[in-house]
Amino acid sequence: MPRNNRPSRSSAGRPDDEQNGLGRMLAGWKRTEQKRDGEWWVQPVGGSAAGKVYLCPGCRLEITPGVAHVVAWRADGLMGDDASLADRRHWHSHCWRLK
Repeated sequence: MPRNNRPSRSSAGRPDDEQNGLGRMLAGWKRTEQKRDGEWWVQPVGGSAAGKVYLCPGCRLEITPGVAHVVAWRADGLMGDDASLADRRHWHSHCWRLK
């Protein structure tokens, strides 16, 4: 019998915010942190979930696949949550602590 590769659940029953990036980011474990320049949402990314190369804004070095790091975006952005989420950045954990 041929294998069925279709997802078992349909996304038709989910609200719109769960289908876009905001819903996916907010669904994970996250916290707020106060820094010198305001309040930030911070979400850790485990090494097994890190599958792309990112450029850390703290040290300007690459975050390679498989390296645990954090994703941060403004919690007090003037343009709203969607705009802040679109401007999120991936940081080395150490670089984020030094920010």
